[in-house]
Amino acid sequence: MTGSQFTATDPPAFPPGPMSETEFRTLYEQLRATPPWGPDDRRGALNYITPAEVLVAIGQVRLGRTVSLEAPIEHQPAADNPDPARHRMKGPPGADAGPGVSFSLDRIAMNIHGNADSHLDALCHVIFDGTLYNGVPADTVTEDGAAELSVETAAEGIVGRGVLLDVPRSRGVPWLEPGDHVTVQDLLAAERDQQVRVGRGDILCVRVGHRRRRMEQGPWDAAEARAGLHPGVLSLLAERQIAALAGDGNNDTAPSAVGGVDFPVHVLAVNALGLHLLDYLQFTELAQVCAEAGRWSFLCVVAPLRLPTGTGSPVNPIAIL
Repeated sequence: MTGSQFTATDPPAFPPGPMSETEFRTLYEQLRATPPWGPDDRRGALNYITPAEVLVAIGQVRLGRTVSLEAPIEHQPAADNPDPARHRMKGPPGADAGPGVSFSLDRIAMNIHGNADSHLDALCHVIFDGTLYNGVPADTVTEDGAAELSVETAAEGIVGRGVLLDVPRSRGVPWLEPGDHVTVQDLLAAERDQQVRVGRGDILCVRVGHRRRRMEQGPWDAAEARAGLHPGVLSLLAERQIAALAGDGNNDTAPSAVGGVDFPVHVLAVNALGLHLLDYLQFTELAQVCAEAGRWSFLCVVAPLRLPTGTGSPVNPIAIL
């Protein structure tokens, strides 16, 4: 897994242009049949991370350097974050503290699934045609939370070999413009350029440059326009048997590449393949460190909150090089 290089044996399953709903549903059914773990499985692609894969991932650490992949949580409304996290202090401010011991206290409330804050999508997050991953009925998610496939599935953490594929770097641009699609050929080109190959049990991080564009040009309505993956990419990722998929945007392109189906990548990844998705991470510093080191793989540690019925979690993944 870690030493193999690109070989020209990964043809794209679909052309990179618009996909019809019929083509999408054909792909969806193909991918649904891919996971090999049977009807009772609730872990999805996390099954690809075995103790052997974790030990290999630990061997990726050479520099002893850690890099946070979480974007700072923002508290002010923005075009892509109209209902931001609310951070409030509790108790008296420090200036009002009396003699003896006092404590600074605070509270935070936030939407887990939005277009700004870094978060992990659990396998109960995406409902398609009335079902969740592996045919679990959608009515297992109620106003009290998810009875099955919650983020608690990842309670022990997601620890494995992370691989960053920097698509803008490979294309020679600072970022992909909103609406642009990452294709199979983009990923294969990035593998060739970076001399790395994504494989079984990997946590694949795909950079589109969303965060850099936002930092340099300001927030925009990312719900209406953003760069992401073309749905046809999921055939390649299923073949490679990756364990989780992370992006610095939403992973899905907007507008959707599929007529009549919103968030097709979420449907194929989470619902069909059982892939936990990480949305709106921050890869700018990681890309710089990887380029300087000449290495694009690393130990990746993802530790979601233990929310027994949660559909996801805020998350601060750490890359260790």
